[in-house]
Amino acid sequence: MDVKTFATEPSLEILRPVPCALCGGGSFSRLWDCGAFSFVSCRRCGLIQQNPQPEPRFVAARYDESYLRYEEGNQYAYRDLELLALGELGLEEAARPLFKRAGSEGLRPRVLDVGCATGALLAALRDGGWEPEGVEISEAQARYGSERHGLPIFSGSLEAAAFPDARFDLVHASHLIEHLNEPASFLAESARVLAPDGILIITTPNADGLQARLLGRRWRSAIYDHLYLFSMRNLVAILEAGGFRVEARITWGGWAKGLRPAFVKPGLDRLAKRLGFGDVMAILARRAV
Repeated sequence: MDVKTFATEPSLEILRPVPCALCGGGSFSRLWDCGAFSFVSCRRCGLIQQNPQPEPRFVAARYDESYLRYEEGNQYAYRDLELLALGELGLEEAARPLFKRAGSEGLRPRVLDVGCATGALLAALRDGGWEPEGVEISEAQARYGSERHGLPIFSGSLEAAAFPDARFDLVHASHLIEHLNEPASFLAESARVLAPDGILIITTPNADGLQARLLGRRWRSAIYDHLYLFSMRNLVAILEAGGFRVEARITWGGWAKGLRPAFVKPGLDRLAKRLGFGDVMAILARRAV
């Protein structure tokens, strides 16, 4: 049974071969043939990626009004899941020094949500005491978040936003890094705009989870829009290479809703969270000083 997340349909795009985004290697093993596209695994470090990949301008063009409609319909469910993840990562405790530092200057700590979609999570963080800003590649979603939630959202990439150095205390990116042509560039820019001891939180599918291992090319995250699929090991590695110190990590989702047999879901979900083989993972890392 195919259980996929939202995905755009493959189309005619200019593709180019790319080296491994983690180790720079150029030797790959074919992993999953998905018809119009495929995933390979780096023979040196194991990172899974599409190769060749579409150029960034084609990737950006995918996120149109249809993506807004999908996100709008799911925004509060996704917000609540992410808030739960932030709680389990211990963000409140980790951010206490950031609130103290900002408060001593009569300010609120600044949060940047990259790939903020409709802005639902960013609005919740604002209500929790953060000073919010967003970045969203989809112009339609950036406009929606600005108009519906009253948020300052830049429409474009993080690099194009050109924020000042050390502007933010927290950079948050949920289900973003797997869509990027150059994840290392995103991490370098995140480090630049973070204040000393600032926090980066990344949420992304777990390529080493139970569902990925069992379903392979039928895994719901093996889709056209995902250019990279990280395991916990290589996500930690690319964060550390980018100047971050990992402080907390979690996974969740042992069995997808809709997969059979349905009766195994509650037990597998509990085990996935406890043993770390969940379908989705999140990491809290701090900018190394």
